[in-house]
Amino acid sequence: MNADGMADRSVVPSTRGNKAGTEPAADSVEERDLAKRNAQESDLDRSLKRNNRRSIGLAGVRIKAREHPEFKFTSLLHHIDEQALTEAFFDLKKNAAVGVDGVTWQDYEVGLADRITDLHGRIHRGAYRARPSKRIYLPKPDGQQRPIGIASLEDKLVQKAVVWVLQSIYEEDFVNFSYGHRPGRSQHTALDALSVGFSDRKVNWVLDGDVEGFFDTIDHQWLIKFLEHRVADNRTIRLIRKWLRAGVSDDGQWSATTVGTPQGAVISPLLANVFMHYVFDLWIKWWRKERVCGEVVVIRYADDFVIGFERKEEAERCLEELHTRFAKFGLKLHGTKTRLIEFGRHAARHRRARGESRPETFDFLGFTHRCDVTNAGWFALRRATIAKRMRAKLTKIKGELRKRRHQSIGEVGRWLKQVVQGWFQYHAVPGNQNRLRQFCDEIKKMWLHQLRRRSQRHRWTWDRFARMFKRYLPEPTTLHPYPSVRFRARLAARAV
Repeated sequence: MNADGMADRSVVPSTRGNKAGTEPAADSVEERDLAKRNAQESDLDRSLKRNNRRSIGLAGVRIKAREHPEFKFTSLLHHIDEQALTEAFFDLKKNAAVGVDGVTWQDYEVGLADRITDLHGRIHRGAYRARPSKRIYLPKPDGQQRPIGIASLEDKLVQKAVVWVLQSIYEEDFVNFSYGHRPGRSQHTALDALSVGFSDRKVNWVLDGDVEGFFDTIDHQWLIKFLEHRVADNRTIRLIRKWLRAGVSDDGQWSATTVGTPQGAVISPLLANVFMHYVFDLWIKWWRKERVCGEVVVIRYADDFVIGFERKEEAERCLEELHTRFAKFGLKLHGTKTRLIEFGRHAARHRRARGESRPETFDFLGFTHRCDVTNAGWFALRRATIAKRMRAKLTKIKGELRKRRHQSIGEVGRWLKQVVQGWFQYHAVPGNQNRLRQFCDEIKKMWLHQLRRRSQRHRWTWDRFARMFKRYLPEPTTLHPYPSVRFRARLAARAV
């Protein structure tokens, strides 16, 4: 086991691109023999059987990448066959937003076989052309707008197939402290690793880092150079260049893209991970081994990372050198979101001795992390939902309740049940009960207010409403296990 708390090598044979925030049902399945798996999965649905056949076709790529870390793959595009494209189509979201082509999943399904044959031919004879991404803007919790690029449907399914091929290589290369947008790894696996690392290791200082405008500032030339370390297939590289150069369409106005990769594109998370792998992951891994004497814990999820240090001088030196390292590749650490704070088991005592307030907190993956102690006096890392994000979510729910004011109670109740359950699925972690109760209490007040606004002669007393609320909405309950339990269970499953 290394300093980040993970096992020395993690082999993930599955190449299916899991959606962000989801995990396989059991990690022990990941290293099971492929032939044995196929025999045991005879009762699964057709989509899983198709993915098993594709996985077997890429098994040689995975093995070669694992056994020869310096090998360059010169022939990959033949894995993008009609079967892979068909599987990629059925793996797309059926209700996803449409791109500039205006084609929905249901539209493309009509005459699918002929469409796939035509698309396959265009890809392999070089006639395939990438369309520009349709730009939309989504509100961020801090009030700013996040630009999102929506690719056309054909671009989505081709990117999905290419991602499966590239994952067969890079899942053998990526380091263990990288968690963002990878199969079998979610936000909660990253949070578990952070909690265990900070609890088990000598962490006294924390560098909370964020790359400013990361997806919009990725340098295309550096990205292609990084890809060419492992991919020497010119046709595959040409495909990726087409997507990078396709540009964006903003209200019908096309503009070129010389840097960045659109947030929202199917292939963007993988390309971003490849970029950060060479810019940050390998560098911090070398830096931790060669430049420090104390312990260092690293957790990265996409462009957000947290580094725990035993010694302050090493933390300060790392922050200074990170600025130089990122600038070399066109990146910049966010001026206000990147902070070095005193944090850990001794932080509260040291700050009291200096006459300072309690230790600062840091935000990571939707939770505010703070120093605390158990009833027995041991150090504990506590997590609570970021307050401003919860307020933003409640504001959104309030607006939707206003629109649904005159719907039946059953309709609104069933909708709210889905909303609350979805929020609990992510935020119901141990130690977050106060935030869960606050969330539910605010929803009760908002719903009661809207019900009373339906008529000036309402009969909605609080007791009557409380009975109805219990009928439709779940009680605040912790749904996730303690980080140490789930983290060590995953390690044990991988060791089998």
